[in-house]
Amino acid sequence: MKLSYLIKECTPLWERGFALESDPGADPEITSIHNNSREVKPGGLFIAIKGFNSDGHDYIEDALERGAVAVVAQQRLTGVPRAVEVADSRKAMASIAARFYNNPSQGMCVTGITGTNGKTTSTWILESILNRAGHTTGVIGTVNWRYCGNTYDNPVTTPESIDLQQMLSRMKAAGVTHVIMEVSSHSIDLHRIRNCWFDAGVFTNLTQDHLDYHKTMGSYFACKKRFFTRHLPTGPKAATAVSVVNLDDERGRELKAAVGTRTLSTGRAGDANLRAVDLSNGISGISGTLEIDGKGYGFSSNLVGSFNVENILSAAGAAYSIGIDPEAIVRGIEDCKGVPGRLERIEPAFGRHVFVDYAHTPDALESLLKTLKDQAPKRVISIVGCGGDRDRSKRSIMGNIAATLSDLAIITSDNPRSENPELIIRDVLTGIDSAEHCRLSRELLETPEAKTGFHVEADRRTALETAVKASRPDDIIVAAGKGHETYQILKTGTIDFDDRKILEQALEQCCLEEVRS
Repeated sequence: MKLSYLIKECTPLWERGFALESDPGADPEITSIHNNSREVKPGGLFIAIKGFNSDGHDYIEDALERGAVAVVAQQRLTGVPRAVEVADSRKAMASIAARFYNNPSQGMCVTGITGTNGKTTSTWILESILNRAGHTTGVIGTVNWRYCGNTYDNPVTTPESIDLQQMLSRMKAAGVTHVIMEVSSHSIDLHRIRNCWFDAGVFTNLTQDHLDYHKTMGSYFACKKRFFTRHLPTGPKAATAVSVVNLDDERGRELKAAVGTRTLSTGRAGDANLRAVDLSNGISGISGTLEIDGKGYGFSSNLVGSFNVENILSAAGAAYSIGIDPEAIVRGIEDCKGVPGRLERIEPAFGRHVFVDYAHTPDALESLLKTLKDQAPKRVISIVGCGGDRDRSKRSIMGNIAATLSDLAIITSDNPRSENPELIIRDVLTGIDSAEHCRLSRELLETPEAKTGFHVEADRRTALETAVKASRPDDIIVAAGKGHETYQILKTGTIDFDDRKILEQALEQCCLEEVRS
């Protein structure tokens, strides 16, 4: 595509080189687009982005040496043959990417799901519903991005606009008709979803997270809110787009009054358009009745926990808002047998009930532990850590929740990143009242007297193994924070690490020792 076509919606502040009609190469044909100079190919367009850790403007020379024929930048450039200055290169990149990939979101039914917790589970349930309804479905989310039997790793919840538009283009070319996307607050604020057009937007909930980025809960909510007040009501689908809002969440009720589209509400509240009633919730799953515009449909799910009722409602509301038949909705809910890393059961558990979960926010951890506490035949043993280089203010809160709602809490590392794990744990421990909760040594953990308390073990592998060794038949063990992740990010780099595999090995060893004794 011609450079002039790609930048048509960018409102350049200044153009250099490509508007000279006397020069045959003034308006070059662009064969690829990039925001990473190392990936630039001959004939490519390089878009310089100011990042958190580096500035793309520092790599313009490298991009030109690799064959870039033009540059889009957020500052005036000299000595560059063809350059376009824009006010915001992230906004420009989103517009250019959409045009380069022929605006794929316009030709598919796209649902965006945003909120602090529940996004991944809701996408998994909605995918199951759409498959049951006979649609060809693609998903872009935290665990991976996938379509038509293809599955790929996804480094971030919502990719940068170039990657996102390319994913959508590949899905459309493969025959995907319906796309489900997790929409993070970062992707809204950094314009990653700009020029991606949604048929439906879903709000799950809002609890404390990402305050290292947003600073305040008010700013965090305002960012999420923009998806429903500015993004959905604009573009080619504005007249038909639907906002699906969870009224069981306080911020959801506030949002409902402000959205700029038609709204469908979900919840257990009496005034919701889609409700869950007559609920039965146990360690083996959830059952009840979905009331859709006053008519009841019985449903059951293998998912565990009252918080999953909200996820089921969010997925069902999204499906109904885009025209899926209620019978297909309830069958699709039943078809969804589980979500990787979301209260995922580890088998065989040799008499224990063992789970891993992605809970890494105070609200998610509280919901998780309350759910398991309500269902626990005996003790709840939790393994809890907090990530490094992230919101420090939630660490003490999560420490308090872990110690209060677990019979035995093992405080450990999550992804410490560049921080010292011991210092992260020190922050977590400030939330634990040592007068109320007894700190246990490793030796004491395995004695019959050690029924309740907390233990500190910075090495996560050892912490997981210790939890299993300290457990007894009918105890619940839950490793929180990492869920589906198969790695751990340390100061020295990223290593292979999967809570599920480590727990499986520890359980097998525990079983052998019990047989010998």
